[in-house]
Amino acid sequence: MAYTAQLKELVKIVEKTRPSRVGVDHPRMTPEERQEVLERFHPDFIDEGFRRIRVGVDKGSRLPQQMADIFESRSRLDGVELDLSKSDYEVDVLVIGGGGAGAAAALEAHGGGASVMIATKLRFGDANTMMAQGGIQAAVKANDRPDIHYLDIMGGGRFENIPELVRAAVLDAPQVIAWLEKLGAMFDKDEQGNMLAIHGGGTSRKRMHAARDYTGAEIMRTLRDEAYNREIKVVEFCPAVELLLDAKGRAAGAVLFNLETEEYLIARAKTVIIATGGSGRLHFQDFPTSNHYGATADGLILGYRAGAKTIYADSVQYHPTGGAYPPQLLGLLVTEKTRGLGATPLNVKGEQFVFHLETRDVESSAIIRECQERKLGVPLPTGVPAVWLDSPLIEIIHGEGTIERQLPAMLRQFARFDVDIRKDPMLIYPTLHYQNGGLLIDEHARSTVENLYVAGEAAGGIHGRNRLMGNSLLDILVFGRRAGRDAAAASREVTPGPVSLEHVQSYQRELEEAGITGDRVSPLLLPHYTHR
Repeated sequence: MAYTAQLKELVKIVEKTRPSRVGVDHPRMTPEERQEVLERFHPDFIDEGFRRIRVGVDKGSRLPQQMADIFESRSRLDGVELDLSKSDYEVDVLVIGGGGAGAAAALEAHGGGASVMIATKLRFGDANTMMAQGGIQAAVKANDRPDIHYLDIMGGGRFENIPELVRAAVLDAPQVIAWLEKLGAMFDKDEQGNMLAIHGGGTSRKRMHAARDYTGAEIMRTLRDEAYNREIKVVEFCPAVELLLDAKGRAAGAVLFNLETEEYLIARAKTVIIATGGSGRLHFQDFPTSNHYGATADGLILGYRAGAKTIYADSVQYHPTGGAYPPQLLGLLVTEKTRGLGATPLNVKGEQFVFHLETRDVESSAIIRECQERKLGVPLPTGVPAVWLDSPLIEIIHGEGTIERQLPAMLRQFARFDVDIRKDPMLIYPTLHYQNGGLLIDEHARSTVENLYVAGEAAGGIHGRNRLMGNSLLDILVFGRRAGRDAAAASREVTPGPVSLEHVQSYQRELEEAGITGDRVSPLLLPHYTHR
């Protein structure tokens, strides 16, 4: 669906104002202005979207309504009889989740001499990693250092990050890039073979390294190929529905559910790594999402029922540039690399209303303000709020052919619906993108439950309450690798014993004591759209 006649007339306004905007940066917000726009317009500050959880180790903590529903649900195993003395799989390290964090963890655990199995809900690689576009941050340039990267991450996270986790991320970052290249990942380079780098929002140096605008897919291809080459066992379409604990309360495996045969399977392990990703498909506050269909907070509820503490689980990232029109692209991630190359957000008058590389939380809040309070959004036939993202500026700044070279996926996605982003601006609005918080970990990716590790988007504390672009692909690899190494080493000290689901039964009793009844079950596994 191409732009309507009305939208084409509004594009002319953008074209008319463009010459006056070329080479002119909109002023950045002051700290006071940033705080004001966040508190008034960011969804994390809308109290109606949250409530206090009534059960579990973090009883009384604030959660998004939809996540609280997941946490206050019955187990899928309620009423199911299982013989836990038997097992279908026995390994040293069980990795739950087949995205970038899970693959990295499995590779490192395997390299540490452990027997490893990946159990994944969908296919190996069906994860937000595959959908990540813009790049991965690492301080590898002559004008950059890990301590500068550290300060950027802390500032972006509103200084609520756990310092030890940020330190681990920035110190490991150069090693991660080298590791990926050794495994065969192909990053963008100049004719001399030097890594290309661009800015991301909230960064003080150009340290964003990309593979065009399909960086996550390239990283996932590399890790998946290596896992297959090493013949690491992968069990697909078998999500974990509960963790198993031993008599000492340590993680000791999981109950898997085969989506094809609907059988329950017992996977016993000496250590367990949760790498199940985020929660975008819960559609907090009815936002569209850029997430894949498996992002339903499964790992959080599995860990929480087992007694793992959370941190910042009430903090969610809304990416400022989600597709708004054509309607088939609603919620589609428009990579921040687009703004890193110079595209700017504009209102219906063709005016830039916010600096194009503010941190994601501030940028999103400013867009919401422009549409809600100032009533200067672009009117769409669908009634969805939107502003322009002036993508043709990229080729004015960098030359003809830049979009085709640097943003081929974006070019193709919009071209499918007769929109040429080299000539016409995009229509965008914030989309639910990332779970800032999750299960609390230390610098070795250990949760508060012994022998239970967490890596990737299911982990919390690394990014504080707001993540900067390119640090998610970094953190899944840093903490995936750290989890794999530590889990392999820890497994050598474990003597397997009887396992149980007593913690699940105890959680069920707590629900009943709190008066929480109903037919909700979790983990959700797949989103329900019939009611939407």
